[in-house]
Amino acid sequence: MEMQLQKICKDLKTIDTATNEETAYKNLQEVSDKWKSKYPYSVKNWEDNWELVIPFFKYSEELRKIMYTTNAIESLNSCYRRYTKNRTVFPNDESLRKSLYLATENITKKWTGIYQNWDMILSQLQIFFEDRI
Repeated sequence: MEMQLQKICKDLKTIDTATNEETAYKNLQEVSDKWKSKYPYSVKNWEDNWELVIPFFKYSEELRKIMYTTNAIESLNSCYRRYTKNRTVFPNDESLRKSLYLATENITKKWTGIYQNWDMILSQLQIFFEDRI
């Protein structure tokens, strides 16, 4: 069972790492042919939401990798939990917001690593979102 899950995950990864929409759709069809009988809901989820997946292919592979990666978000959430676990009750939403703001200030001081190819990624973000960056 574990080995099959690894295989379907590997096959599903060919969809979101495809270079363009056409290749991704071809890979989805191959995954569907191979796994639909065993994992119908997983394949159906991709097929039913394909229109929501398509917009990601207008971005470069580097940008999509950042979009798909949740490690940074999970790390930030973990730090927030550490900051708030001793204090389970906040008088109001504003006090929680201020506490999380201060926690964010402390957390980001430790962020010293540089993301690989960040200059290229930043320039691509500036092209796609010039009014925001």
